[in-house]
Amino acid sequence: MDFDIGIIPAPVFIGLVLLLIAFSTIGMIPQELAMVIAIMTVGAFTLGEVGKRLPVIKHIGGAAIIVTILPSFLNYLGVFPEQMTAAVGDFFSSSKILNLFIAAVIVGSILAMNRVALIKGFAKIFVPLLTGTICALTLGMISGTLLGLGAKHTLFFIVAPIMAGGVGEGAIPLTIGYSSVLDMSQGEALAMVLPPIMVGNVSAVLGAGILAFIAKRKPNLTGNGELQPGGHKDITESALQKYALSVQNLAAAGMVAIFCYLCGVLTHELLGWPAPIVMLGIAIALTLLHGVSPRLRDGANGLYKLAITALAFPILFTFSMVMTPWESLVAGFAPANLITCVLTVVGMIGGGYLGALWVRLHPIDTAVVVATHSGMGGAGDLAILASANRMSLMPFAQIATRIGGAITVVLALIAVGPMLG
Repeated sequence: MDFDIGIIPAPVFIGLVLLLIAFSTIGMIPQELAMVIAIMTVGAFTLGEVGKRLPVIKHIGGAAIIVTILPSFLNYLGVFPEQMTAAVGDFFSSSKILNLFIAAVIVGSILAMNRVALIKGFAKIFVPLLTGTICALTLGMISGTLLGLGAKHTLFFIVAPIMAGGVGEGAIPLTIGYSSVLDMSQGEALAMVLPPIMVGNVSAVLGAGILAFIAKRKPNLTGNGELQPGGHKDITESALQKYALSVQNLAAAGMVAIFCYLCGVLTHELLGWPAPIVMLGIAIALTLLHGVSPRLRDGANGLYKLAITALAFPILFTFSMVMTPWESLVAGFAPANLITCVLTVVGMIGGGYLGALWVRLHPIDTAVVVATHSGMGGAGDLAILASANRMSLMPFAQIATRIGGAITVVLALIAVGPMLG
């Protein structure tokens, strides 16, 4: 019972596997939370253990990579019973658990972060984000043009979608704009931009894993989850020891996260502002204005650790299983498209690395953050940071994904009319 498969004691893991087989055999998969949790955790941590043991890939974040990609393929093959997929899919869509997970990680990590690192990191992150975007645009355009895709097609249907911030907040508004200007339906446009988005996300996950591998060989290039070198704690260890982690502190920090999240949701409904950015802003304000007591700091640290330990892999597994069509991934592997997508992401990561050296941030950690600008929104951020084992960088990743994505969408919609209309 003291040997775990992920977070599940080994005998319980075996029992859950047998129970899932039994429920599938009799054709009765109850659509209740306990069943969904069992499916998500057993599936996620089984694949995670496989990824940790595969030759070569285990050194570049293999667990996160396998959990991000393989469930989509297994679902395509029909490995998962239809009732099982439906139960998990309905829960994932209706519960908005991905949003709540991101709230716990963002608010937990920011409230637990020292103020000096927070201020300096956010002030400097925009420089490597800009250099990464410029390099990605340059490499992607050159590649697409040389491979016969055409400069304009490459810009609007490969490079811009990769940097648009995912599907819901990137591809959807992008394709709505394209359909109003170009002679195509939104469905046609969406079918063209989805494969580059997914392949770009997979490329960024692999790139982040490679960066983590380099970090182990060159520890002077990384802050192991911190952007700013030489950060100083603004709270003494004795103050933290006074408030040992307790259920009360953990629950209190969780309620702060829910408060910040709901403020973001309300602001989005009233003003249309991105909810994660509003939530991020509130958490930052609380930290900068000394609104976080030592006990809440301790609880927030526990909340963050609980989220990444218990929820990260199950959410990645579920997103891949029910929200990532394998056909779209395969479509993106046409040679010209694949090379262009990969080089776009390479440019993003390389440009972010160079920009970090310029503003004196840890280059590997900064490059991982900039790589999330190539991801599929919140789920992409999760996969990329998990691959690099840098989940504490989620607040900065949200800046790259949300703000960087919104700017990309706006600029692409401004340019598409004059260039293609």
